Amino acid sequence: MASEVRQAPRSYPMSSIQSSQFETAVMIRRILFFLVLISFTLLHLLPLFRGLSSPQAMEQAQIARQIARGEGFTTKFIRPLAYYEAEKANQGTVPFSGFKDTYQSPLNPLILSAVIKMVGGEKEGAWPMGKNELVYPLDRVIALVSTLFFLMAIGVTYLLVSRIFDAKIAGVTAVLMLLCDLFWQFSASGMPQMLLLLLFTCGLYFTYRAVEATEDGRMAFGPALLGAAFFVLMVLAHWITVWIFLGYLIYAAIAFKPRGVVALSALALLAIVIAFPLIRAANVSGQPFGTGFYVLYNGLASGSESSIMRNHDLESEPLTLDGMLLKIFSTTLLQASDLLPFLGGILAAPVFFIALLHPFKRPSIAKFRWAIVLMWFFAALGMSVFGIDRDVALHPNQIHMLFAPVMAAYGLAFISILWSRLDVVSSTPFLRNAHYFAVIILSSAPMVLSLPLKVKIGMAFRERGLPQWPPYLPSVLHTDVPKLMADRGDTTERIVVSDQPWAVAWYSDKLSLWLPKTKRGFEKLEDNAASLGTPFAGILISPSSTYDLPAPVVRNQFGEFASLVFNGLAVDATTAPGRQGGMGIFDKDPKMAEIQRRYPYPTALYSTDLIYYGERRRDSGPGNQSN
Repeated sequence: MASEVRQAPRSYPMSSIQSSQFETAVMIRRILFFLVLISFTLLHLLPLFRGLSSPQAMEQAQIARQIARGEGFTTKFIRPLAYYEAEKANQGTVPFSGFKDTYQSPLNPLILSAVIKMVGGEKEGAWPMGKNELVYPLDRVIALVSTLFFLMAIGVTYLLVSRIFDAKIAGVTAVLMLLCDLFWQFSASGMPQMLLLLLFTCGLYFTYRAVEATEDGRMAFGPALLGAAFFVLMVLAHWITVWIFLGYLIYAAIAFKPRGVVALSALALLAIVIAFPLIRAANVSGQPFGTGFYVLYNGLASGSESSIMRNHDLESEPLTLDGMLLKIFSTTLLQASDLLPFLGGILAAPVFFIALLHPFKRPSIAKFRWAIVLMWFFAALGMSVFGIDRDVALHPNQIHMLFAPVMAAYGLAFISILWSRLDVVSSTPFLRNAHYFAVIILSSAPMVLSLPLKVKIGMAFRERGLPQWPPYLPSVLHTDVPKLMADRGDTTERIVVSDQPWAVAWYSDKLSLWLPKTKRGFEKLEDNAASLGTPFAGILISPSSTYDLPAPVVRNQFGEFASLVFNGLAVDATTAPGRQGGMGIFDKDPKMAEIQRRYPYPTALYSTDLIYYGERRRDSGPGNQSN
């Protein structure tokens, strides 16, 4: 007995020491995680940041600026198809100024508008670019908002995975998110995907709480409806996520009792929330889904989204659904073959589908995975219908990556189960966590290996910034284009026609029309603009037309305007070394003779890659150059 008394004090401090060592190790890991997180955030927002790269991000940013100015959901980026719809619904011409947008989802522009208002970005001339600055300052503000959504999504994912599995798998999942290059690219792009990731993860968290409540015999209505509320907000941030919501409805109707009550309540909530945007779109465009509905035709017999949106008259050139089934089939195969890149290259994420075969002991874990499967299946179906492209790294319809964290968690759990059953692992303690390190190293390799070169380049251009050129050059659009559009003190609002109108609208803060598909469409819209007191000022052609596209594709997309689009390339190709003034083809195209006579003076804003065709010769301004 005496010996037991003597030994007792020694056992207590030992457990206390072990507990203290464990807490210290956990604290060190957390500190390292947050140091890496802060470092990556600063890197991607400062030296590595090259400005916005997505047309959708620029469009939403300029809509947000319009909202911040009190002008509502109006846009300075005008699609010929959207104008055609508005004209038809209005039964007459519609002003180009204050044009109402029916393409973009409302939630992200609303959030951005509050931020832009907070930093004073809505004021005309605010946040000007410095003399040697090449990256637009407000681009960083937009990217910062998106990055904050991403960081919050990591936190919510940790809470979700900790509740489903344990803190270890949750920590590894958070590290995989932090080291996923695709997530950082979307964060820097300013697109709404990081907002979607946050809302989707919050919805999953409350859905899992509802599944737990069901298994415990408690009422699941509250958390299930909270989950549905986040999924509804997600729909408001991107219309394509309504397919995910559909998957949730089906799961809720089956899994939560009384059956059908949660699903009907969620559907009613969605109907209430989206009623106003649908009614507004119907009033503006004549149909409740607005111009965004026509993304459905992307990749069909009618051509790309560009050719569809540049169509000025659906009566003379109607769109058809020929090839719809073939498109869905081919896009489905594309998603299946490229699933790993779509999931951010996180190796554990596709293992989720193998984990579906494993009988998890906890019923809540086993049942929750079918909610993920249903939502992912309908998301994939939606992407098959509306299109997704492997060649576009940051495709606006890319929502596979929303599922990557939770799928990775299930994949890690399944790998851990198999790993622990190996004899060598059970007999060698230091190998127990080796599979986690292997997954992290292999998943993060593309980002880690490319980071040194990116940092080196970013630091070399840190004073001026390295823009997304080609095709975007914010300094020229922000400074030179407004000067070229000005008409000797005249305050008339003018329109620049361009092949990158989203960039003109955001950086130049000017009305910009997407170059129409045909000469007839150009002249019709030109006449309308002149009669409404907002005449065309000129035409801006950029590498957006020709960059990374084969010449035959460009020719087919631009048709009658091919000579205008290829004019800069022709001038460059025929310019003798050390001289200027090569031979252009725009002024030699009989189809374009009338338009060329109205806009005969080209100004090379950046060599022959970025040319502005104006009504009159500019005696001063950025490098004039003739055909």
